[in-house]
Amino acid sequence: MADKINSIEDLEQLKAAAAAQGTTVPNYNEWSQILNDLEEAGIQSTGSFSGDKALRDEIQRTVEQYIEQTKAEQAQQQQQTQTEQPEKISKTDNEQAIKATVANAVSSSIMADYMKYYHMLM
Repeated sequence: MADKINSIEDLEQLKAAAAAQGTTVPNYNEWSQILNDLEEAGIQSTGSFSGDKALRDEIQRTVEQYIEQTKAEQAQQQQQTQTEQPEKISKTDNEQAIKATVANAVSSSIMADYMKYYHMLM
């Protein structure tokens, strides 16, 4: 009967049957938690404690690897953003300097022309 446990309900029935015979289910609490975790993840039980434990451990390792990979990608993306930001600022500063130089040159030219015409009229 122990190798046909596919849900928490089956485990409860096994516990009740064992209690009726005066025994207990080994690893009941841990197995119950494992079955709960598998059910939440939408994964079918293997039917045995060792199989379910191995399956849950494999899922946990996969999730941990995914989290580590995501963290590494985020760190790389943040580093890339920090590298690109000074380039953008430098580029923007250069553009502003060019615009200021052009504006100064134009205003100086306009002022020179104005003064030339002003002196001609006087």
